[in-house]
Amino acid sequence: MRTISEYHRPATLGEAFELLARVGVRSTLVAGGTVVNAAGDGAGAATEVEIIDLQAVCPGTIEEVAGRVVIGAMARLQDLVDSPMVPPLLRELAHREGPNTLRNAATIGGTVANGDPESELLGGLLIHEATVDIERSAGASTVGLSELLADPNVLAGGIISSISVATGGATASARTGRTPADVPIVAVMGRQTPGGVLLAVTGVASTPILATTGTIDALQPPADFRGSTEYRRYLAGTLANRVIGELGGDA
Repeated sequence: MRTISEYHRPATLGEAFELLARVGVRSTLVAGGTVVNAAGDGAGAATEVEIIDLQAVCPGTIEEVAGRVVIGAMARLQDLVDSPMVPPLLRELAHREGPNTLRNAATIGGTVANGDPESELLGGLLIHEATVDIERSAGASTVGLSELLADPNVLAGGIISSISVATGGATASARTGRTPADVPIVAVMGRQTPGGVLLAVTGVASTPILATTGTIDALQPPADFRGSTEYRRYLAGTLANRVIGELGGDA
């Protein structure tokens, strides 16, 4: 597993990029610090890594801009729960991400970068048409969250500065877990838009994904001790129909 050999807390983005650009130094970015990749470079391999803490670099504000809500990457998940500017479903899903000890440390930027396949919050961000602002030494860019989750290399060499989400539209969600308190085996989130219901599904791919009732039938979810591929696909279809029925739309 990895061992932390050095800790850095840059005061500016420029300092952070200088640390990232060092040749021959393995480093990893940390936001809230609740997740640090513990994998080595091979079976049983140990790797030293230097931590670059972004707490002093990225904003943690939540504000309304041009009809959207812009959430600074360093905003804690509990900040989302508490903010009346954040759409209600996202507030609920942020609360489900874990106990208050985790929510008061984990950040929205770290959650997006981590891309947990079972994160209901990421699914909620997808249906709220989230875009991700990424800072690089060569300049800034904006990508859709769905694009970033599909290809994590989009983030290579960059630092997430904020996430912007659309507001408005009725929402609904449905989930199935072993117990009500468990991380769901599969969850589906939906949002009514002028073009129909946007659906997102967790637990059926390597990250949460946008889907339709048609594409769900073709999914090949990874199986584990909680459910087979067929079972997860069946759950996704059943929960999607439940969400669409609640919203009274088509997807």
